[in-house]
Amino acid sequence: MPSTDDERTDRTADRAGGPPFADCVHCGEPTEHPADRPGALLCPHCEWLEAQRSACSG
Repeated sequence: MPSTDDERTDRTADRAGGPPFADCVHCGEPTEHPADRPGALLCPHCEWLEAQRSACSG
């Protein structure tokens, strides 16, 4: 079930008083990056998976 914009805003709203955080482009979980940062942003878990894939692709 897709989340609504309100749920996403509540979930990613300022952790420790900071800006809202962007959602991961793979799984939709909050990333460690602000929402206004350009590019395809990944959560720590998906970043790790992507690093493993690229490290083994020889």
